[in-house]
Amino acid sequence: MKIHVRYFAALREALGASESVDLPVGSSLRDLREHLRNGGPKHAEVLGPGRVVRCALNQVMRDESALLDEGAEVAFFPPVTGG
Repeated sequence: MKIHVRYFAALREALGASESVDLPVGSSLRDLREHLRNGGPKHAEVLGPGRVVRCALNQVMRDESALLDEGAEVAFFPPVTGG
């Protein structure tokens, strides 16, 4: 299934504004983050274990156990962002 990923604040500076990812049906936000970490050294550094990153699924804050649907929009951002 196709997932649209957006990055904000420092994550956007490191990884760019957005990307699309193909994942198996039944994947969670945790699975997405792991998939992204395997995408290269910059992703591994920014999204790695121990790095605090907040996520929103279709503009609603969710924890990493949330399941994804086809066409979902996921946003990753640091825990504190300026306005």
